Amino acid sequence: MANKKLKIGVLFGGKSAEHEVSLASAKNVIAALDKTKYQIVPIKIPKNGKFSFSLLNKVDVIFPVLHGPFGEDGSMQGLLKLAGVPFVGAGVLGSALGMDKDVMKRLLRYAGLPIGKFITVKNGEKLNFNKIKKELGLPLFIKPANMGSSVGVSKAKNEIEFKKSVNEAFKYDNKIIVEEFINGREIECAVLGNDHPMASIPGEIIANQEFYSYDAKYIDEGAVPEIPAKIHKNTATKIQQLSIKTFQALNCEGLARVDFFLKKNGTVLVNEINTIPGFTNISMYPKLWEASGIPQTKLLDRLITLAIERFGNEKKLKTTLK
Repeated sequence: MANKKLKIGVLFGGKSAEHEVSLASAKNVIAALDKTKYQIVPIKIPKNGKFSFSLLNKVDVIFPVLHGPFGEDGSMQGLLKLAGVPFVGAGVLGSALGMDKDVMKRLLRYAGLPIGKFITVKNGEKLNFNKIKKELGLPLFIKPANMGSSVGVSKAKNEIEFKKSVNEAFKYDNKIIVEEFINGREIECAVLGNDHPMASIPGEIIANQEFYSYDAKYIDEGAVPEIPAKIHKNTATKIQQLSIKTFQALNCEGLARVDFFLKKNGTVLVNEINTIPGFTNISMYPKLWEASGIPQTKLLDRLITLAIERFGNEKKLKTTLK
């Protein structure tokens, strides 16, 4: 008797500025899933966020390919947990921490991990450009605290650009972060696992634009990935170790991509973590694992297995006093 195929619900779309990125990632995931093992159930969430929750109980495992708020920030993970469905990727806490760049950076700093200087600004707070310039220097990077894929991110070289960038970032979140400019190479590393995560070989993003913008990532392919990154073996090992430490410090599970800056003097700084990294045909996460010896179909198998393992471990926990 043939083994019953697992029903995999691929959850994508969603109420986020990254809706279109999610569609591209989901298309690629669906194409790469092993059709001999899985029955694939695409679950598209429209931009208004309304969809039938009853769909969630009709699958064995949910594979969220939702980028940004309402998908990557812990809200969907909470719903899936309440629904009692195994799902790929970080849980509620890890997702929320990875999404909020302000809290994420503060936790990384507390854990003793190297990060760049930044300040957090809430909507309505008065900003003193000269004070910020004195503290962080120029140019500055301005980002919404809770948004991925470089949405709403700007680089400001003067006060006029700064004010414009702040207004743009506040369109996407009520909290933004202002970061110092770090003159360094952009290195990325993929992490895979639950309690015993492992790191891929690092890769480098060589942007053809001023920085790795949303357009560069997904529209005009304005960046060239170099895998493996042309860096010293010791530096590569350090980045892998820092990737795992970052993953664990932020209570992540399943998968994540950790982004770094590598300065000319050899200093490595953690930039951020992405708990649902892009899975498009040009995305770094699957490419890094492929170069590390795990092709995309095997990678998806492993992620589904990790989701089922975690769900099984959580089911063993007591939920009553009796």
